[in-house]
Amino acid sequence: MPESSLVRRRSHPRRARWIAVLAGLLPLTGAIAKDTRSTIDLPGDLAFPEAITSTADGTLYVSSLGNGGIFRVRPGETKATEWIAPGSYGTRSTFGVLADEKAGLLWVCSNDIGAVIGPHVAGRETGSWLKGFDLKTGTGKVSAKFPGERTLCNDIAIGPDGGIYATNTMAPEILKLSADRKTLAVWATDPRFGPSGQDAGLDGIVFGGDGHVYVNTYSKGELFRVEAKDGKAGTVTPITPSRPLALPDTLRLIDGTTFWLIEGGGRLDRMTIEGDSAKIETIKDGLALPTGVTQVGRTQLWISEGQLDLILDPAKRASTKPALPFKLHAVPLEKR
Repeated sequence: MPESSLVRRRSHPRRARWIAVLAGLLPLTGAIAKDTRSTIDLPGDLAFPEAITSTADGTLYVSSLGNGGIFRVRPGETKATEWIAPGSYGTRSTFGVLADEKAGLLWVCSNDIGAVIGPHVAGRETGSWLKGFDLKTGTGKVSAKFPGERTLCNDIAIGPDGGIYATNTMAPEILKLSADRKTLAVWATDPRFGPSGQDAGLDGIVFGGDGHVYVNTYSKGELFRVEAKDGKAGTVTPITPSRPLALPDTLRLIDGTTFWLIEGGGRLDRMTIEGDSAKIETIKDGLALPTGVTQVGRTQLWISEGQLDLILDPAKRASTKPALPFKLHAVPLEKR
């Protein structure tokens, strides 16, 4: 029997009127629930956000290269608040962040870069660390140090098996956290990952829907696919972008082999990989050295605008002040 006939037979006139009233309210309800924020302010004159992530309820988490610690923004809030204090659980300057709701953890890259930006950042640990904080309480749960002498934990990815991977910008290495979450070991290495001279090497990392790892190099603007099978790294293949990339940074999965890509040169891109080529579509331009992107639901992206050149470049640090307050920017998504 057609569904429409079944509804007509069972509908009571009063019930039908209530259904009509509720149906009329649905557009209004949707409008109330819609996120109308265009920007979110970060407190302080040294925030210099390095990365951003989010949970399914729309809560945002933002790292801070200048101050350390982690900011949090609850749904609907227009100002971020300090959630994890600078120096907590041994952290120094915080870089990549990634919410892992399945594990109940916020993964954070922590680096001692006081020699570059000054000694004002709280914390005592030297070197680079991958930290894990309880997503509900902010309590430190995991602390694993990067092995080696040249280290900088930059970005983090979660594998299909729940494994945790991180990029080392100062050496041509992708590292993986051990099953007991106590140590990090090199999972993949390739001389093409860099760095060389004063260049910065590996930065963004993400698993594609095909199960393989995709990474970029910051200074040289290169893209690579690392085959992953049974938890082991395989062939490393260069990916040719449809145009040159300016300081590629964060990578986040959209679907399949389509990703969000942040370019430190000022752009948010949609990147689609087909074979060994990548189609780059610019979604937003003109940002002040953006550093991260996260998608909330199906309707909105949030971008962290880092202005990192104003703290990492000694000449600019001495002569140019950042635009305050530091901000997160919303980018509404079009239906596709």
